[in-house]
Amino acid sequence: MPSLKDLRSRIGSVKSTQKITSAMKMVAAAKMRRAQEQAVAARPYAERMGDMLSSLAMSLGESSGGPAMLVGTGKKETHLILMLSSDRGLCGGFNANLAREARLLIRESQANGQNVKLLCLGRKGADALRSEYGDLMIDTASDIGHSGLTFDDAAAVGQHISRMFGAGEFDVSTLLYARFKSAISQIVTRQQLIPLPVVVDEESEGSQKSQEKQSAQSTRRAGTHHDAVYIFEPHEEDLLADLLPRNVSVQIFRGLLENFASEQGARMTAMDNATRNASDMIDRLTLLYNRTRQAAITKELIEIISGAETV
Repeated sequence: MPSLKDLRSRIGSVKSTQKITSAMKMVAAAKMRRAQEQAVAARPYAERMGDMLSSLAMSLGESSGGPAMLVGTGKKETHLILMLSSDRGLCGGFNANLAREARLLIRESQANGQNVKLLCLGRKGADALRSEYGDLMIDTASDIGHSGLTFDDAAAVGQHISRMFGAGEFDVSTLLYARFKSAISQIVTRQQLIPLPVVVDEESEGSQKSQEKQSAQSTRRAGTHHDAVYIFEPHEEDLLADLLPRNVSVQIFRGLLENFASEQGARMTAMDNATRNASDMIDRLTLLYNRTRQAAITKELIEIISGAETV
């Protein structure tokens, strides 16, 4: 059984740890609120950017091959995985979940016969994968946005990836990050960056067809017919060639914002749990301390009484 001195020292140590975890929880909560606002504000822009490019790509049709960032290189031999993680720990299973999904994606790509290249943004993700997939890492980066995340940080990464694609270093690229849902829920997300996945909204397409049908019926009743013709200036190919590299930077910026908000939410939850666990441990240690102290006092009284009776 530990002595009273040991128990007092242990209780004091746990109380100090509880103060630290409580302070970290409040700091993470303040950072999470700001990061959540930025992530939520960036979502409509990034989503609309993808929708606009998809619409522009569909308007291009099959008139030409289109830019390589849209149609791809015609092969899928090399897969570049851009993994986002945090530079610091004490955020629960946040980085472990990202590393687990990265391992799964690497195995799936290798099972399909692809050569995998790994680009890690964040120290913890790189450390988690280095022992197993260190030979696949082409580059790592840390402390991105340490003094405040800006679009220039994401643009530098996006330009680097665009140059690599232009040099033929990979055929397909996937972004892996944690999408913020709430302080206790972060969704690990895969997003294909290159080539651009053209998504057709079936609901909007059905609505558009219905509107076209109603318009055709009304024009037939009026005895006239009008065809809508959109003229792009410059040409669709020129627009896509300029916008597709920008879209890569926009999606990376959105991923960084989502990832940072998710990191702070996971850290706030982890520190809250640690503070609660420290409180429970302090209660258990205090109870053990009181029982040990009571037992020591009782033992001393028994010794005093026994000595008095022998006199």
